[in-house]
Amino acid sequence: MPAEDYRKYLKPEIISKLKSMEMRARMVVEGFIAGLHKSPYHGFSVEFAEHRQYMPGDEIKHIDWKVFGKTDRFYVKQFEEETNLKSYLLLDASASMGYSSNGINKLQYASYLAAALTYLMIKQRDAVGLLTFDHKIRKYLPPRSIKSYLHLILQEFERLESAEVTDVSSTFHEMAERIDRRGLVVILSDLYDDPEKIMLALKHFRHKKHEVIVFHILDPLEISFNFKKEAVFKDLETGEEIATQPWHIQREYQEKVSRFIDNYKRQCRQNQIDYVLINTDMDFDRALIEYMIKRKRIGG
Repeated sequence: MPAEDYRKYLKPEIISKLKSMEMRARMVVEGFIAGLHKSPYHGFSVEFAEHRQYMPGDEIKHIDWKVFGKTDRFYVKQFEEETNLKSYLLLDASASMGYSSNGINKLQYASYLAAALTYLMIKQRDAVGLLTFDHKIRKYLPPRSIKSYLHLILQEFERLESAEVTDVSSTFHEMAERIDRRGLVVILSDLYDDPEKIMLALKHFRHKKHEVIVFHILDPLEISFNFKKEAVFKDLETGEEIATQPWHIQREYQEKVSRFIDNYKRQCRQNQIDYVLINTDMDFDRALIEYMIKRKRIGG
């Protein structure tokens, strides 16, 4: 399939129509790889764990001659022990993640992205684990790098539904204490909790020497507040309701949301935490390229 056709699978509305989480993960990753040679990612490459490019000092006996015959480039077989990064996907499944203005709610988007990251990590033979949470830990699967683990994690995404209130910071503190070896912590959340408490929890990860990347997932209307009609807004976690004419409060709302986002962005930068703002109508390659850059920087 041409690269242009594969790239359609980076679009959330296309991926949501596929039947299984495994197919969604695979097509997102293949669409991502197909588009890497396109601007703005020209020159960036993904090297899966099965092979990596030959480097001076590698033993010639490990060169894969079949790959050389197809590509006219030298690649060596890479063995499982050569990669040892442990990654932890922390996925927010609280009620606020169930909001949607465009057919795909935040939890669905986060699940598709997390599934693609899992697929990519296991393809690279990195160990990946999953934690889902709301006001407490719902499910924890410790990191594994075997291929059969992919199906187990994807099953969790298939049956995930948003519910309950949020307690982001307590979950993060608990995980920071539980993880006993330096790794990569990947957070997928709308971060709707006390920002000061969340930042203290993120700093806890950094204090434990973990690398952290935060995918801050919001619906486009949560940023723009571009509602055209009178509406009753309901808090998905508390049930509290307020009736208003949105255009009267839009500017003040936008200013507050901007400060909310900028605060996270600034404090994450100050604490060497990668922060990536993601809208649920955004193609998945934005998040995947941010992960690959982070992974390359960490090494393995």
